[in-house]
Amino acid sequence: MYNTDLPERQDLPTSAQLLRSTLIALGVAIALLITAILPAEYGVDPTGIGRTLGLTEMGEIKVQLAEEAASEAAGRAELVETTAPPVTTKDIEAAPVPAAIAPEVAAAETTDADAPQWTDTVSLTLEPGAAAEIKLIMNKGATADYEWSVSAGHLNSDLHGNGTEGQSVSYRKGRAETVDADALTAAFDGAHGWFWRNRSDVAVEVTLKVRGDYTQVKRVL
Repeated sequence: MYNTDLPERQDLPTSAQLLRSTLIALGVAIALLITAILPAEYGVDPTGIGRTLGLTEMGEIKVQLAEEAASEAAGRAELVETTAPPVTTKDIEAAPVPAAIAPEVAAAETTDADAPQWTDTVSLTLEPGAAAEIKLIMNKGATADYEWSVSAGHLNSDLHGNGTEGQSVSYRKGRAETVDADALTAAFDGAHGWFWRNRSDVAVEVTLKVRGDYTQVKRVL
């Protein structure tokens, strides 16, 4: 017994027809790769169609977030492995880092006797695409006030903490920011602070002012 008739030989597709179907499928796959997958996943848009459809921006954001996550992970690893002595404001000023991102530290100044006094002020210059990370060493429950701003352009930021026992927390993230000010309360013993990346097309000088209950200021990236 059988349910269907077997096809006749003349009803089967020829080798030429199979080859043509394969080439058509391959062409469609390549077209989707170029016009949709590359722009949406990697921000690569050779035809311009992806940007028209809004896919290229999506891909650029994904690539940007991946780069920032990798930089943050590198900074955390360096912080855990380092055995260098505590870095003070004076140390940061004298540290031999590349000129493009060399920090310049200035004492906090005020013309108003009633204005709050900042304990440490750190300035960093980031070229387009460059990143930096500053951490405060704090005990659980300790609070530090902070304020940072830029001279031009804007920065992507991630305020986060890494614990002495492997904990991690993200307090806030920002994109294309020019200023942020608040109080930071440590969720656990460890290093808590700011990761910045310059996604603007100009050099950005970011100035961070801090005061409160912390023991060290460390640049980890």
